[in-house]
Amino acid sequence: MDQRPAAARLYAGGALVAACAAAAASAYSMAPAWRFSLPAVAAYLAYRACRRVLQDERRASRALTEMHLGTIEALAVAIDAKDQTAPDHIRRVQIYAAGLARAAGLTDTEVQAIRTAALLHDIGKLAIPEHILVKPGPLTAEEFQKVRIHPELGAEILRTVRFPYPVTPLIRSHHERWDGRGYPAGLKDDRIPLGGRILSIVDFFDALTSDRPYHKAIDHTAAVAQLQDEAGKAFDPRLVETFVRMLPELVDAADSPSRPSVFDNIAVAHREIYALYQIAQAMGTTLTIADTMTVVSSRLSNLIPFSACALFLHSEDGEELRCRFATGTAAEMLEQLTVRYGQGISGWVARNRRPLINAKPGGDLQAGGVDASTPLESALACPLIVGERLIGVLTLYHAQPGFYTEDHSRLLDRVCEQAAAVIRNATVFERTQEDSLTDPLTGLPNTRSLFHHLARELARAERLKGEVALLVMDLDAFKEINDSYGHGVGDGALREVGRVLRGTIRPYDMCVRYAGDEFVVVLSGCGRDEAEAKRLELQAAVGRIALTVEPDRQVPLSISAGAAVFPHDGDNSEALLAQADLRMYQDKSGRKNEVAAASDAPLAT
Repeated sequence: MDQRPAAARLYAGGALVAACAAAAASAYSMAPAWRFSLPAVAAYLAYRACRRVLQDERRASRALTEMHLGTIEALAVAIDAKDQTAPDHIRRVQIYAAGLARAAGLTDTEVQAIRTAALLHDIGKLAIPEHILVKPGPLTAEEFQKVRIHPELGAEILRTVRFPYPVTPLIRSHHERWDGRGYPAGLKDDRIPLGGRILSIVDFFDALTSDRPYHKAIDHTAAVAQLQDEAGKAFDPRLVETFVRMLPELVDAADSPSRPSVFDNIAVAHREIYALYQIAQAMGTTLTIADTMTVVSSRLSNLIPFSACALFLHSEDGEELRCRFATGTAAEMLEQLTVRYGQGISGWVARNRRPLINAKPGGDLQAGGVDASTPLESALACPLIVGERLIGVLTLYHAQPGFYTEDHSRLLDRVCEQAAAVIRNATVFERTQEDSLTDPLTGLPNTRSLFHHLARELARAERLKGEVALLVMDLDAFKEINDSYGHGVGDGALREVGRVLRGTIRPYDMCVRYAGDEFVVVLSGCGRDEAEAKRLELQAAVGRIALTVEPDRQVPLSISAGAAVFPHDGDNSEALLAQADLRMYQDKSGRKNEVAAASDAPLAT
């Protein structure tokens, strides 16, 4: 504080005292009657002048201190307002801490010191990376070390601030523990400043009862139980007892009207950044389109309200958009949509590569050939672009007409910038996964897919005491077809057999190209009789195939098959496959014998 105005006032007071003393001395020599009264008058006048100077000085000092503290409080609340992980945290901590300090018998000056420390106790977190502070899961050892230094950083930041009472020791010690296992200094019991002990209790309680990235808020009863469990370990047990006793009145005080609306504006300004960060962070943990869009839509709803959200991805030929994900109102209807470029809302956005605000959702329904009414009244659509390539459109729908604004469009555009590459990667992942589970020649599921499916079906059958039938099938004379007409004709034979088998079973059954010229069919819920009937049906269907091997030549196809049924023929996939394979070879052998017997039979005359 600048001392020059005070010095000037003291100098003036001293001069007045000197003048009064001189006047008193002169009067003493001139008028005997005043000899005893004038010195007293002079002393009184001097006292009043000095008192006035000191009172002015105290008022000026108090006003300057209040101004400094008001400035600090405004800045601290502004920092708190931008914290999306714990809004109003420091205001509640300040109310709790001041109340507990008064109950502990501290003086007004000491209470004010704790109030100030409560405002600034986490200021050291300004030096900690944001991604650590908002991390939803447990911190790594390295990340936790960064967090541990924030009490010392806070004390260092405030080291040069001349508070009229001790503040930095309280900030430095608010993460010390009663049992000496805290940080940064490992102080124990009464060696921890009383204000630091108070801050640690109220900070812990408010953290438990507030939503944080790493946990959901718990109710006050559960928080008090945890607080009492830590009494004598992390916290001063006497202060815990006092805090619990007076908690209802402290909570009432904290629930009173809070910060001015200007700080709410700060919070809104930072909500966008926080929501975008959450979206980016969460998307990094997903692989499939459904998982990615589930994350995007759930986080996006905190940023831009919507009644429904739909993702349209372009087709292989690049002329259509197909809805690959929808959630919210009329989601089932939206999932049916396929629109051509340039048509409807999403098709227009795809062709023009720019957002469209407040278009009528019925445009997408009409373009997709869906003739149905919808409660949706407005739409906001934005293109998904990676580099120069358009991969699709993200469209939000709302039940309120004209709901969306330019600001909503700007935010969705930022989300799409982040989401586009992740969605593209999810598309590639799904295609790769599909390729890894599909036979490239026939388009049927492959052996890997068979074992995944069969394991699920056997587990379900065991749980429900049901049955599963397995058919192993082998194309007859396949080697002769390859040797006589070439592998191209042989591949055609496999494709045609796969098509017929797939078309003959139920939609929820599975037909697999197992290996070479072998196929496996899994029939859920089928017993022995049904399996035998289906075996004969499939053989008859293949027997009706006339394979064109030359322009003017066709040959018939036939297939051998054997069946095994869970749990009668085996309780696992290997046992069932072995039994069905054995029966298939028995069937093949029997069929050969029938053919041989027919060829040896005498011709009818």
